Amino acid sequence: MTVQEPIIETKNLTKFFGAMAAVNDVSIKIQAGTLHAIIGPNGAGKTTFFNLLSGNLKPTSGKVFYKGTDLTGKPIHRMIHMGIGRSFQITNIFPNLTVHENIRLASQAMEEKNFHILGDTTKMVRCQQRTAEVVEKVGLTSQSLVLARALSHGDQRKLELGMILAPDPELLLLDEPTAGMATDQVPELITLIQEVQQSGTKTVILVEHNMNVVMSVSDR
Repeated sequence: MTVQEPIIETKNLTKFFGAMAAVNDVSIKIQAGTLHAIIGPNGAGKTTFFNLLSGNLKPTSGKVFYKGTDLTGKPIHRMIHMGIGRSFQITNIFPNLTVHENIRLASQAMEEKNFHILGDTTKMVRCQQRTAEVVEKVGLTSQSLVLARALSHGDQRKLELGMILAPDPELLLLDEPTAGMATDQVPELITLIQEVQQSGTKTVILVEHNMNVVMSVSDR
């Protein structure tokens, strides 16, 4: 796929809640390999739009295409296997598991025998290698055995990004990844997101209220 081709496209995408149109007739093409920001005030429908892209919601009308394939209404677990990763405004981690265990579970989801829950995970060599690589990539190696609930909010955000990266998606949907973070923690996470996108194999769609972040990192 070249960067001129859309990795994801919507056609007349619409979502009503009762009489209210949260997303109204949106047609958009996102090019592969770019970092594309979705901006707007609270209540504009940004998160609803993300929920339609990722399969959390079914549209009232319209279509969503990923690499030319119609995935409208497909469940979220199918999106993951197709190469789409999604974060949420509220950190979505397993608080009573370690950093390593959180990322290993996310990595394990893509393994052929991912439902053999009584199997010996140490035998899953590729999964363990991938887990170690991702833990290092997000800068949490020194905290690999720390319970997720004991991490700072900023490190929990990095862990969530690691969980998204573990299945090696082509498209990352990041919904306000810096929400709740201290100002001095934001640059490190943004640098990490840029490094992921600039690796040449990832497309990032970002919802973010921090306009300094948006203007400094976005291609569009």
